[in-house]
This record gives sequence, structure tokens and C-alpha cells, in this order.
Amino acid sequence: MTRDEAMKEIATSQDENRRANLTGVDLTGANLYYADLMFANLSYADLFGAVLSGANLRGAVLSGANLTDANMSNADLTGAYLRGANLTGADLSGANLSNADLTGAYLTGADLTDANLTGANLMFANLTDADLRNANLTQTKNQLRR
Repeated sequence: MTRDEAMKEIATSQDENRRANLTGVDLTGANLYYADLMFANLSYADLFGAVLSGANLRGAVLSGANLTDANMSNADLTGAYLRGANLTGADLSGANLSNADLTGAYLTGADLTDANLTGANLMFANLTDADLRNANLTQTKNQLRR
């Protein structure tokens, strides 16, 4: 799927109230500011440096996705599936990651300031040098990598 086809899929899925399938799509640096990607399948998508600030990613599948240096500030990732996702250097400040599955995710150097991680699964996640100031870690499941 080309980048143009992917952007059309996002718009069409919103209009038709269906789940966008963007598996493995290259959306490097894409501007998805406040996009509605609820329940979208973005497994293995390349979102390096993408802008997803304020996006609705509730229940989205982002397993194995590359979100390195992505701006996801204030995004809603409630219940999102981010197993093995690369979020190195990502801005997740103020994001809602409640009940998200971050098992084995790479959050090295990520900004999680003021993020809500209530009930999130952080088993084997790498949080080396991540900024967790004022983050809500209530009832998280964790056995972090060292």
C-alpha cells in the first residue's frame, strides 16, 4: 500500500465507521494530528517521526510498529496493543495508555511525563532513560528489562 493509499484508507475508514488496516505501511513523518485511528491495525507500520499528537488510537493494534521519535503527546491509546513496538525517543507526554499492552516494547528515552499508564502491561518493556515524571503507574504489570 502506498502512502497516498494509506491516507485514503484512514479517511475512508472514518467515513464508513470501520477499522483501518494499515499493516506494514510506511507512514514515516506523516501528519496524523488528532486522527481517528480507533481500533486501526498498524502492526509493523513505520511511523518514524510521525505526528500523532491528540490522535484517537483506542484499541489500536501497533505490535512491532516503529514509532521512534514519534510525537504522540496527548494521544488516547487506551487498551492499545503495542507488544514489541519501538517507541524509542517518542513523546508520549500526557498520553492515555491505560490498560495498554506494552509487553516487550522499547521506550528508551521516551517522554512519558504526565502519562496515564493505569493498568498497563509493562512486562519486559525497556524504559531505560524514559522520563516518567508525574506518570500514573497505578496497577501496572511490570518486570522491566535491565
